[in-house]
Amino acid sequence: MSYVKIWIHAVWATKHRRPFLKPPVLGEICKHIRVNARSKGIFIDRINGHDDHVHVLMLLKSELSISKQMQLLKGESAFWANKVNLVKDGLEWSVKYFAASVSDSKLDIVRRYIDNQQAHHRKKAFKEEFKSFVRSLGYSDDDLD
Repeated sequence: MSYVKIWIHAVWATKHRRPFLKPPVLGEICKHIRVNARSKGIFIDRINGHDDHVHVLMLLKSELSISKQMQLLKGESAFWANKVNLVKDGLEWSVKYFAASVSDSKLDIVRRYIDNQQAHHRKKAFKEEFKSFVRSLGYSDDDLD
């Protein structure tokens, strides 16, 4: 058995940033993602979002790559949402996502940030937030579409 502890803050948006995730849809999709993750042995510490995106603080499962873990969460949740007609026009996630490791010393900051998405987005639009995240990884605006 391998002993791995890598915290990941992941963020992904709806396709074309369509604002499908208003309450109660956001609550339902977050609840489903958490249950699905648990069934796959993926620990989610925090999950929340806003109209067009989701934030997750989770542990990276030692047997999975980040891309596989993201596929398991994003792909399955869209499939489920469409199967139960959660969103009238169907839910699709954007192909892109942000994911970065989080040190133990920063966990409480990330937790508060995820918990307070509604208040945060009264001040800052998701498009600008996502650009800031991507820049924090060392990418430039030229890398964004």
